Amino acid sequence: MTRISAIINQKGGVGKTTTAHALSTGLRMKGHSVLVADCDPQGNLSYNMRADTHGMGIHEALRGESLTKELIQQTEQGDILTSSPKLSSADREFDDTGREYLLSAALEQIKGQYSHIIIDCPPQLGILTINALCACTDAVITLTSDMYALQGLSQLIGTIGKVRQFCNRQVDIAGLLLCRHNIRSILSRDIKDTVRQKAAELDTILYNTIIRDGVSVREAQAQRQSLFSYDKSSNPALDYERFVSEYLKQEA
Repeated sequence: MTRISAIINQKGGVGKTTTAHALSTGLRMKGHSVLVADCDPQGNLSYNMRADTHGMGIHEALRGESLTKELIQQTEQGDILTSSPKLSSADREFDDTGREYLLSAALEQIKGQYSHIIIDCPPQLGILTINALCACTDAVITLTSDMYALQGLSQLIGTIGKVRQFCNRQVDIAGLLLCRHNIRSILSRDIKDTVRQKAAELDTILYNTIIRDGVSVREAQAQRQSLFSYDKSSNPALDYERFVSEYLKQEA
């Protein structure tokens, strides 16, 4: 069975793209077959993976094009359905009945070809995020240690609950992942405890792995490399390696 994980939070700057990139790379390093679906119109993950964003990709898949090699690009960093600036008008373009299931229908064509599909979601709760939730088996919610990130969590959980009720009964919250964490900050430590309590209330977990902040993340992105190939000994790379192992243990 293919595990499809949506990396999600309606707030920007909370480590979604970094996590999607590190998770997909880490899974490939462990021998898994992985497809990345870049649903963010900004296309940062497509850019970081050195994919061609001028050709066909996820926009055409949502429009019903078959998932052939023309749509799925094979890069040195893995297979990817690339983003497109055309996705920025998705809420207006895709307005027919059943529009929530466009991504699910597209991925249904190739599920058996990959052990994992990782979806990088945009920083808003629009039709692209709803499509990701309807297509996935679980969601990883990334958070940073600040109050603004916590404020939107209840809204996001409510959206996932509605999707589970009306569209995709199998979708589960795999866990909450704290990113860009400053272990020296008292506020960060306090919010970590708050997030753990919140996770318990929501009947999910806070992953044991905490992703520490580090300049290597931004440097790797500037070089358009994976964090592991850029500096595998950096704190964020070591943390993401542990997170990948923790993520895989959920499948046992």
